[in-house]
Order: sequence, then structure tokens, then C-alpha cells
Amino acid sequence: MTVIKIKPTKIAFDIDGVVSDTMSAFLRIARNEFGVEGIRREHITSYWLEDCLPMDEDIIKAVIERILKDPFGIGLTPMDKAVDVLQRLSEHGPLKFVTARPVRAPIEEWLRKELNPVPLDRIQVIATGRHEIKAGVLKEMGIDCFVEDHLETCRSICKAGLKAIVYDHPWNQGDTPYLRVRNWQEIEDLIDL
Repeated sequence: MTVIKIKPTKIAFDIDGVVSDTMSAFLRIARNEFGVEGIRREHITSYWLEDCLPMDEDIIKAVIERILKDPFGIGLTPMDKAVDVLQRLSEHGPLKFVTARPVRAPIEEWLRKELNPVPLDRIQVIATGRHEIKAGVLKEMGIDCFVEDHLETCRSICKAGLKAIVYDHPWNQGDTPYLRVRNWQEIEDLIDL
């Protein structure tokens, strides 16, 4: 594996599946609120949940809607060590997050609480509403590298001339040309802090 060192001001992050442990929240809500039993993280072999889970599509949509609207109420938690690394990274400039979520406010408020004491002006969240426009947004922001868990988005980012780093999960396996990270320590090791 080629060792790279990314400038702290030239990296941005997806939120769900990278900063937040969204799939654990999904599984917990499905079990506790909808009675869905027997589904584990390793069963999620596709980013598109309806393609891999034996769940009613209406339940999948309802769970996702809860996650999007109420990160506090569902008990959304950050990935292990994400907060520590992001707090250190914020000392070098604003933290930049680009999400395909349709609405920014709930997840931005969650990030601000989780990343406290990072100053509010050091947290920038852009909600695109669509995966396919993330690459253009990142280019406009002057970002060189993006950490993402959705392989299709990684492809579009690379086509735009940017570097994609895939956060490893069961739903993004396969032979890909992207650098993979398994945790936030591996992300931190790539950044020139």
C-alpha cells in the first residue's frame, strides 16, 4: 500500500457510515421499534438495504426517515475514535462534511454536539440530497480527498480527479482501486498532522 499524507485542509468526510455509526442505529431501530429480529451488520451486503435485507421496504424507509430526522432521539453515536481525530484535525482548519442527506440541520446539530468543544465556525456541513453531486461540491470546496462508504460515490469522485478513500464495511466489499480504511486511527495515519 502506498503511503500518502493528506493536508489537513484538503480532506472532507461523508457522515453516515464514516463519522456516525448509522448502521448500528438502523439495526437497533428496526429491532426495537419494528420487531425485526435476526439481522446483523454482516447481512448488509449492499448499500441499498432493500437489495440485501429480508425486510419490508416500508419499514426500511420508516427507519431511515427516523435516522434522518432525529439523530438525538435515535441515539446516533459516532464511530470509535472519530471525535478524537476530528477534534485534532480541527486545530488545522475547518472540518468539512458532505452528506447525501436531504436536510442539513439535524445532522449538523448532532455533529456540533459530538465535536464540542470544536468552535461552530470550524464545522462545515453540506447536504447535497444526492450522491451523484458530491464530487462537484468537493471540487468547488477545493478538497483533494474524501472519505466515503458508498462505492458509486467513490467512483464519481475519482472520475472528477479527486482521491476517494473507502471506509470499509460489509456493503462496500469487492475488488476496488480505492485505498481502504477500517477505522479512524487509519484515517489519522493518512493525514499530515
